[in-house]
Amino acid sequence: MADDKTPSFEMTWGSSTSSGYCSDEESDSEFEQYFTARTSFFPKTRKPAATPSVKQDEQVEWGKQEWTAADIQQKVKEYNAQINSNLFMNMNKDASYTGFIKVQFKLARPVSVPTPKKGSSDAGARKSSGVKRRTSFYLPKDASKHLHISSRTSAREVIEALLKKFTVVDNPGKFALFERSERHDQVYVRKLSDDERPLRLRLSAGPNEKILSFVLKENETGDVNWHAFSMPELKNFLRILQREEEEHVKQIVQRYALARTKMQEALAGSTPG
Repeated sequence: MADDKTPSFEMTWGSSTSSGYCSDEESDSEFEQYFTARTSFFPKTRKPAATPSVKQDEQVEWGKQEWTAADIQQKVKEYNAQINSNLFMNMNKDASYTGFIKVQFKLARPVSVPTPKKGSSDAGARKSSGVKRRTSFYLPKDASKHLHISSRTSAREVIEALLKKFTVVDNPGKFALFERSERHDQVYVRKLSDDERPLRLRLSAGPNEKILSFVLKENETGDVNWHAFSMPELKNFLRILQREEEEHVKQIVQRYALARTKMQEALAGSTPG
């Protein structure tokens, strides 16, 4: 990726990180802090979303056709004529091209970053012991990032670059890049394969974000790959799971107790016969 002579990367933060509890107090000798807002391991019933509705795995045929150098040159010229910023695309002599893509973050789970070293009284001891501290927190859901990439940059490389920009130390395999498009009051979302070229998709669709945009989400493959998480992360998840289980049990007990009380009141107020 060409970062040397490109304009500074834009990082848009629309809100602060989620508040929550820090489970570092409950751990015995863990050197990892988790600022974890309350989350759920089970789906909750939600109200139907307002239009436009979302359809998964609907693919738009962006960039499927073969392009000649003349085609690329013309498309780059047309693309640049439609934008009102300095985020232009530029064509190279070898028919490759460079440009910017904007990626929105839609992460439901926290990400891990290295814990700042300053202010830690026992940083030297931990450094000598080889233990790495990490802090986990939620990224704002409306955060976004512009990346300057080339037409040869793959979706997997985009994910790795995004994690690097935010100093996220999680396994890149936990994440996936999606394309999102709006057509006829419908929202279509499709997961990109690792070898797809996002900038080619951007050039094919044009600069309109409603026609095509990119979203970074968790790589949902059905079952959670728990082996991809570190031991402190798993312990933290177990604590969240236990608290959620206790909350569910409490709600069920209260529900049955209320029903029992109403039945007893009904029995007390009724006359025999």
